[in-house]
Amino acid sequence: MAAASENGTVDISTEAVVVDDDVKFGFQRQEMYTENLSGSVHPYERHVFLCYKTREDWPARVESSDSDLLPKRLAGAIKERKNDIAVKTLITIFEGGDATGLSDGDVLIFPDMIKYRGLEESNVDSFVEEVLVNGKPWASGTPELVTGSYVFVCAHSSRDKRCGVCGPALIEKFNEEIEVRELKDQVFVSACSHVGGHKYAGNLIIYSSVEDGKVSGHWYGYVTPNDVAELLDQHIKKGEIIERIWRGEMGVPPVEKADKAVEKSLPNGNDSKR
Repeated sequence: MAAASENGTVDISTEAVVVDDDVKFGFQRQEMYTENLSGSVHPYERHVFLCYKTREDWPARVESSDSDLLPKRLAGAIKERKNDIAVKTLITIFEGGDATGLSDGDVLIFPDMIKYRGLEESNVDSFVEEVLVNGKPWASGTPELVTGSYVFVCAHSSRDKRCGVCGPALIEKFNEEIEVRELKDQVFVSACSHVGGHKYAGNLIIYSSVEDGKVSGHWYGYVTPNDVAELLDQHIKKGEIIERIWRGEMGVPPVEKADKAVEKSLPNGNDSKR
């Protein structure tokens, strides 16, 4: 609703800006739904998330910023050791907070579903060597198993305005629907840095632990607040892929993802064609 000024007139300037942003950069922009999403995720087998500051603090290239040495050091170490790391590994920055119980320097690793606390610039090299290269527990920290589903929503405004407009709206809607469904201890939502494909905003990734010990990692694009309830009720609860907004998944090559025309089910759910 537009705000009323002291003299009783209605100031529509703020409301106009919000509407204009949504038309240019948000869910009403012309490029929405113009491209095929399936197969738009590059192949990878592991995803490392570093908790670091807030989305408002992140520069456009937070992983290479001289003013943000922890993410720069970790991203650089992973890049330097990529030939020694057995699986293709991505790194993304995310925002912690009370809801996640995570703070700066904490690390989440998928599909391992483990958490390490307190990574610092001084021990990045040992972390990469011991955990990512050698596949062993980190001597400077204790691995903690994590359970449930983790939803990472790209809200990296300084990198691309589309994610800056769409991301926060999706996070707000997720939190509302999670509260209604009493899922606060089962589904965790965080803002994350650039994950690729700004033109597909809203972008998000869902990592879930499942009953048979496997972990799924699914990417979605062109997501709007109207899709959030379905993602919670169908994807997370029932294991059904939402085909119309599905981009791909962890561990499956793009060609196979794009060409596959068979029945597929998530490990924790029902069959779904894609």
